[in-house]
Amino acid sequence: MNNKSTVVNGLVIIGLSSLLLLFGCTNNQMSVSSTKSDAFTTETELLSMLPQQTDILEKWLSNDSAKAKVNRDKEIYIDFYASQNMSTLTIKPDTPWKLSELPDHNLAFEVENISAFSTHFYLLLENNQGESQSRSISIPANYVGTLYFPLSGKEAETEAGFWGDLPPWKTQDQLMIWRSWRAEQVDVSTINNLTFLTIGLLEDTAIKVSDIRIRKNPPTDPNWMKNVLDKFGQNAQSKTQLHIDNSAQLLVRSHAELKELENASPDPLRSKFGGYNAGPQLKATGYFRTEKVNGKWWMVDPEGYVYFSHGPANVRMANLSTLTGVDFKNDNVRYRSPDELTPEDSMGIVNISDNVRESRYISSQLRKDLFEWLPEYSDKLAKHYSYRRSTLKGAVPHGETFNFYRANLERKYGDDFMESWYDVTLARMKNWGFTSFGNWVDPNFYGKKQVPYFANGWIIGDFQTLSGKVNHWGLMPDPYDPVFANRARATIEAIAKDINNSPWCAGIFIDNEKSWGEREGSVEARYGIILDALSKNASQSPAKAAFSKHLKAKYKNIDHLNQSWQTTIANWTALDKGVEFTQFSQAQIADLSKMLELLGEQYFIVVHNTLEEVLPNHLYMGARMANWGMPDEIIKASTTYSDVLSFNIYEDGMQDHYWKFLEDVDLPVVVGEFHIGTATDSGMFNPGIVHASDQKDRARKYKAYMQSLLTKPYMVGAHWFQYVDEPITGRALDGENANIGFVNVTDTPYPELIKAVKEVTGKMYQQRLAK
Repeated sequence: MNNKSTVVNGLVIIGLSSLLLLFGCTNNQMSVSSTKSDAFTTETELLSMLPQQTDILEKWLSNDSAKAKVNRDKEIYIDFYASQNMSTLTIKPDTPWKLSELPDHNLAFEVENISAFSTHFYLLLENNQGESQSRSISIPANYVGTLYFPLSGKEAETEAGFWGDLPPWKTQDQLMIWRSWRAEQVDVSTINNLTFLTIGLLEDTAIKVSDIRIRKNPPTDPNWMKNVLDKFGQNAQSKTQLHIDNSAQLLVRSHAELKELENASPDPLRSKFGGYNAGPQLKATGYFRTEKVNGKWWMVDPEGYVYFSHGPANVRMANLSTLTGVDFKNDNVRYRSPDELTPEDSMGIVNISDNVRESRYISSQLRKDLFEWLPEYSDKLAKHYSYRRSTLKGAVPHGETFNFYRANLERKYGDDFMESWYDVTLARMKNWGFTSFGNWVDPNFYGKKQVPYFANGWIIGDFQTLSGKVNHWGLMPDPYDPVFANRARATIEAIAKDINNSPWCAGIFIDNEKSWGEREGSVEARYGIILDALSKNASQSPAKAAFSKHLKAKYKNIDHLNQSWQTTIANWTALDKGVEFTQFSQAQIADLSKMLELLGEQYFIVVHNTLEEVLPNHLYMGARMANWGMPDEIIKASTTYSDVLSFNIYEDGMQDHYWKFLEDVDLPVVVGEFHIGTATDSGMFNPGIVHASDQKDRARKYKAYMQSLLTKPYMVGAHWFQYVDEPITGRALDGENANIGFVNVTDTPYPELIKAVKEVTGKMYQQRLAK
């Protein structure tokens, strides 16, 4: 924290005009000394963002879902509430803050956590167009210090292919990270308002904020973005308690864990499939199913024991590689077959021929400079190179990758490293008390028949698509297109071949976090894919043809539709050719809602009916809706066609009030993804979506999350995303680089988190069965 003396502040105030006395917005570049020896020892303040008068600051605050009070020192006390899914405090000045004329700068503020536990909060900057950038951080109990993030200059604008950026300067000030993908395309040279918020709290929390300001950036660190990773894929510039210095140390730790696993005793209360054999004995069908028992939903294992599915998702080598900054001019490496069923981020190792490697060139010097070491192509570890033919986000559109985790497995286990990894992973699963793998598990686990798994498939292909206002992972398939149904069948038949009607397959997931639209917000945000369909020609868009047919059947003639929608569409032919809207009547919004429900029904009918035909013995686990993209219309459509509903819930836990609607739905529910991470003592730059303040706090928050699930009568499972930390330099697909693994890049388990897992899994059945 930068300690500004009142004497310095007093001198500044005396020199300001009366107008600036009122609003506190100064463009004089005052230098303030700090007691710390770091990049901000001498801080140059460019703009104070808060007014000098307390009564004016109070008028700037809007706190409908949080509570704020201001003391005479202009410190803002903010109470965030667990009774709100999003608890927000907005600071909106009378005139926007204008930063365009300032030199390269960062936003900073003082914060104190006045709660007895860590607080994870967000700061959202909104411009005049309603566009926003969002950062987040978790601060420990009693934390007092300075938080910051760059807004302009090299440090803000460099796209290195990370979600969480490498801290740009050596400083004790704490860097807030991007909420997810960088939003550098959002212009924040003018800031209309600031919003502090929390999401999905399980307990009320409070912070104190003061001295929000714009500071001049220090000089760029010449070593920034250079030699970030060592030869093990660890942070080369910061050692943690799990840091490995050499291969001998890696082997010593590995042997110690293997001995512990070898001496571990199996849980006598677990059935063959991980169910609870001390619980009620239900009907055994030879496959997993669901049943409501004494008012609570359960999965039931093939032997008839109650079963709660808990374990890690994404247990595979795919998605663990990082881009090296090298590419190849030979286009053969980027060839795609039209019959492919595996999306790019699920591809395993892609072998690169010598012929292709002859066309090698440096596509990104920035990426290449991140690594202290990469193997020569003649090196034994060169087998861990691969290739990404396309990326979703990041510094390069495609390129060579390297998998440090896989290389470390070879260092630990030798030539037969993959078989050893399968065996160790299965032993860990049982020792840690997990009952299943989640989505995206290496199919080689299927035949091991030791831990139940969920098979998955993606429906990809050359079918028509629809675009929403925001397409998080890609465009929405048009489920009315016959090609979509054909590709769904091809995907599901491939799954059936892989699982071979095995009772160890607990269920099937198809697709993930589709771009249905937002649950709340503008009409465009909620119904963007329907508006896109209506803008198309019915002769070219199957969805548009279906919606035209629906509207004609409802309204009979165009005049009735125009009267209801308050539009002037000339005739049905004009509607069929494509229409766009900027204003919406309530009746039109209701129709958009119905069409979204119809589209959802069509999607689920195609998937469900194909699964029912091809895989009749296995549960359909639903569409894995993200809590940011689960419109009520899609939830409603999914309830008819899913055996189990699935939601990816990245919050502190499942708030009783927010998810209460699931009690009325009365279907079993599984959390398809959740996680908690930290960037403080992990060596990582990105905690993940839900932050903890350190590894101990990470374990605490995991336990709290699980308790919020286990108490709900409709919950039948929860899957943590993911088994292994993401690469520090970003996974190749999109730059995700979070501390979200049970194990790190050297395949070393996080002891605090594993201890918490064992405490939860050791009593979760008893807790669920308790009255």
